[in-house]
Amino acid sequence: MLQQRTLKSLTKAVGVGLHSGQRVELTLRPAQPDTGIVFRRVDLPIPVDIPVSAQAVTDTRLASTISNGGAKVHTVEHLMSACAGLGIDNLYVDITAEEVPILDGSSASFVFLLQSAGIVPQNAPRRFIRVLRPVEVREGEGDNLKWVKLEPYHGYKLRFEIDFDHRVVSSTGQSVEFDLSTGSYARDIARARTFGFTKDVEMMRANGLSLGGGLDNAVVMDDYRVLNADGLRYDDEFVKHKMLDAMGDLYLVGRPLLAAYSAFRSGHALNNKLLRELLAQPGSYEVVTFEDEKLAPAGFSQPARAW
Repeated sequence: MLQQRTLKSLTKAVGVGLHSGQRVELTLRPAQPDTGIVFRRVDLPIPVDIPVSAQAVTDTRLASTISNGGAKVHTVEHLMSACAGLGIDNLYVDITAEEVPILDGSSASFVFLLQSAGIVPQNAPRRFIRVLRPVEVREGEGDNLKWVKLEPYHGYKLRFEIDFDHRVVSSTGQSVEFDLSTGSYARDIARARTFGFTKDVEMMRANGLSLGGGLDNAVVMDDYRVLNADGLRYDDEFVKHKMLDAMGDLYLVGRPLLAAYSAFRSGHALNNKLLRELLAQPGSYEVVTFEDEKLAPAGFSQPARAW
């Protein structure tokens, strides 16, 4: 049986929110089988649980925000991406503010935290959403066109293309493909940092956003160059970060996908619309388990790879 996974022990991190600039403590705790990933706002007078789901996403401006009533958690996508990449099904995320800490701007710190805590199998079958027919969402036309698609695939493969009219971004790879069966999430995707442009950062700060952002947790560019002294972590770091985000956004569906995902200029909003469109078409997917691990796609049956 291909089993669900959780943490062996709890682990903690302290950081600041990218947009709020607020100090936040994060505690990642093991959870029982079939719990899913549940964020818990422990700073509220009465703690509130926010289980992840496509319907729990209530805001997609600049990041993915999930809510339960008035309780919210912003910028969940980097932690969710790490959980997707390492195959973690059940987890409690205790948080002391309404934004996940940005840490180094990638998911590498979350990968380190999760692997340090240990990832263990549980006595329950892992449940997958297997895509049975193509589902696509398109917006705009011409120069404003963007689209995102899920297609049947025995495994999990993603292809992402960006289109930024900026000399630095244009000089790097603007498309990337990653297959969980042949690649290593921790090595190939996790270290890609969020990025921004100085003119946008100044505008966002004037509007009370990006208050926690800086060169230690983002790739920052002016009109001509990358301002970070250490340069880029990958030659194609920009598009890889968009893929990292997409993996986190898609994992908000609550189960791992068996599908081929492809996207052109997509973002948090379009990714969530794609999940909602998939769920709105019952004939487009089924929930499956693998009693025989040998029948599971490569990349899911092996333990999550280390660095």
